[in-house]
Amino acid sequence: MNNQTDRQTEILLVALELIGKKGIQGLTIKNISKEIGISEPAIYRHFTSKSDIILGVLNNFKEMAIMLSEIVENYNAVATEKLDFLFSRMLDLFSETPSMVSVIFSEEIFKNDETLKSKINEIVTLHTNTIETIILKGQNENNIRTDIDEKDLALIAMGSFRLLVKKWELSNHSFNLLEKGKNHLEMINKVLSK
Repeated sequence: MNNQTDRQTEILLVALELIGKKGIQGLTIKNISKEIGISEPAIYRHFTSKSDIILGVLNNFKEMAIMLSEIVENYNAVATEKLDFLFSRMLDLFSETPSMVSVIFSEEIFKNDETLKSKINEIVTLHTNTIETIILKGQNENNIRTDIDEKDLALIAMGSFRLLVKKWELSNHSFNLLEKGKNHLEMINKVLSK
């Protein structure tokens, strides 16, 4: 992703795995060093703190969000198909790496750290802008309802999507996210379509 060393990439992947297994409280420099098999000082040669590691994870997420936004922007389809594509890719990503949900949707991680809060806000803003742009284009092409502002429609779509993913996480992945997500996306398209 970024210009990371192989070791930094390994640390970030292990950090994500630890969050997935033990929650954010299980993400410690000690646990990372044990998992990788290197000393704690060796971790500190690559990252200054636990927050710096989480920031690295978030930077990777931001890069993915930028790439996804560019793909959707160049995807030749009507607005509802673009939204379906965008949300489906996110569902695929979350299903493959459930620990991402723990990081992205865990407000307690960012509450007391302005740098992390700012980074997650950049990611949310990027997704919001992408979705609002798709909806506005769909409204201009007359295939998305125009009686509700694009910002409100984006909020409805993103909020309900987030709730579905959070319920999946809180239920310890007790249902098939891709299956429920597909049904949810059909509902969102019905709500948005003109």
